[in-house]
Amino acid sequence: MNTSSTFVAADGDGYELNMGRWSRRLARPFLDFVGTADAERVLDVGCGTGHLAVAVLERSASAIVHGIDLAAVYIDYARSRNPNPRLEFWVGDACALAYPDSTFDCVLSLLVLHFVPRPHDAIAEMRRVAKPGAVVAAAVWDARGGFVANRMFFDTAAALDRKAGERRAKNYTRPLTRPGELAAAWRRAGFVDVAETVLNIRMEYTSFADYWAPYLGKDGPGAEYVGTLAADERSRLEHAVQAAYLDAEPDGPRSYAALAWAVKGVAP
Repeated sequence: MNTSSTFVAADGDGYELNMGRWSRRLARPFLDFVGTADAERVLDVGCGTGHLAVAVLERSASAIVHGIDLAAVYIDYARSRNPNPRLEFWVGDACALAYPDSTFDCVLSLLVLHFVPRPHDAIAEMRRVAKPGAVVAAAVWDARGGFVANRMFFDTAAALDRKAGERRAKNYTRPLTRPGELAAAWRRAGFVDVAETVLNIRMEYTSFADYWAPYLGKDGPGAEYVGTLAADERSRLEHAVQAAYLDAEPDGPRSYAALAWAVKGVAP
């Protein structure tokens, strides 16, 4: 595992099931909050499979967007599906950005900083590559208080297994996920005109199989935990989580609220 990320990355399609479909949805309210219409050069730090970068292009006729991510498999996926010449995707480290000082008009990070063990290093790098007057913004899940689909999995797993309880505690206390932490980090980094908000989307599943599929892959904390289980343990967990999903009703669609903390500030 890289020292700049605690997120287990294995496969672009796996990321899409686990998080890509939700980052695509979250990108819209995030950009409504941030505003990027006047930015000519935009950096997406921890771009995953590229949904935020694509959303930026959809709002600008001229912006050039660079997306960087530690996971080469995600960068390959993003490149293969987004041939737009105004998009560039590169493997890169959020804590050591390979750009000169004052390069970008806007620097963004969506659902990444809570997986960075040294998030203040990454924030300092985001400020360094931002031009004076550039908007720098980020969003992370409210894992403890507003991430229903994720809590359903980890709360159920923790009731069955002490080690799952340890993973749950780690998951709910990741960096910058408590109320006010993002804004405090932005002020500590020296940004001005700092504003914080809460973004709200719905995570909608067609069935329990749709909900459970990401946990059978290799991407993200939940799948990482399931991968440690023996077959009988995995079956026991699946049935327990299924009972939580069904809530004594027939299988079918479910919709869960998902909240994210978001912050923006201006580089001095």
